[in-house]
Amino acid sequence: MENVDNLIAEIDGFKAESAEDLESYRLRFISKKGVVGALFQGLKDVPNDQKKEVGQKFNAVKQKAEEKFQELITELKQRTTSEAKAPVDLTLPPTGIPLGSIHPLRAARNRIIEIFARMGFNVADGPEVEDDWHNFTALNFPENHPAREMQDTFFVKKNPDVVLRTHTSNVQIRLMENQKPPIRSIMPGRVYRNEAISARAHCLFHQVEGIFIDENVSFRDLKQTLYHFAKEMFGQDTQIRFRPSYFPFTEPSAEMDISCGLNSPGECELCGGAKNICKGTGWVEILGCGMVDPNVLENCGIDSEKYTGFAFGMGIERIAQLKYNVSDIRLYFENDVRFLNQFRTE
Repeated sequence: MENVDNLIAEIDGFKAESAEDLESYRLRFISKKGVVGALFQGLKDVPNDQKKEVGQKFNAVKQKAEEKFQELITELKQRTTSEAKAPVDLTLPPTGIPLGSIHPLRAARNRIIEIFARMGFNVADGPEVEDDWHNFTALNFPENHPAREMQDTFFVKKNPDVVLRTHTSNVQIRLMENQKPPIRSIMPGRVYRNEAISARAHCLFHQVEGIFIDENVSFRDLKQTLYHFAKEMFGQDTQIRFRPSYFPFTEPSAEMDISCGLNSPGECELCGGAKNICKGTGWVEILGCGMVDPNVLENCGIDSEKYTGFAFGMGIERIAQLKYNVSDIRLYFENDVRFLNQFRTE
């Protein structure tokens, strides 16, 4: 009975300043393994002639503990509500809110669009799920071309003639089908390739392709346009070279490289000595280009005897790698704030 009196005094004097205090009270007094529960477990040891009196006393302690618990809940709610409604001191200095940043891929995309917009190129868009004609056939891909295989392209199972576009050239075809020359546009967007993910490649990436169709367009116009772009993007001292190449939809075709800063063996500004980007050559390919094949023009209903044009395409990830000195393409997709915070604008 002395223990009962001590428990009552402890219950009366308990104060809950937080939710943690409230939980501590519940565990000690209300739960089945608490001290009140232990009292009832000891009732079996009380003599039979005293069990009624002692049992009533125990019930009184249990009821008091439960009533006190409800009181504590009410008091804590009132205190929390009162503190929430406390007036704001407008004279206090503001707390600093950290600014976000533009994702490096978005920043590179915006810069590319800005440069070509000043040269008269507008921006066009098209579907990411495309049919075989606009993604392959109209672009002069032969039926046995490796790009048509499942190892390179994601096909829609229900319809083998529908794919996730492998380039934004499909937008070029749609423009030429529905618009008469002159055509001067760029096509930024997401593209998909069935490739192994590594520091240099990904199954999902971003491209900007461009096309210029008009009378008397020459390879010289192509070179001057891309020279201007590279100088504007990477600086006037950028070293640039063109290499002959092959693409089904352009003839002649070329690839454009810029120097990554490999000045001597073991030194590479982009690769950090690993040479996993330039492969030790000192040059990194940034885009493919060429004169639009006459077959492509004819496929789109454009007279190839009257009109000529050039086309080009680049990966935004590769441009951002060189622009911001990023050595691993996978960093763009991992959303690691330690990486993204490096592009924060204060």
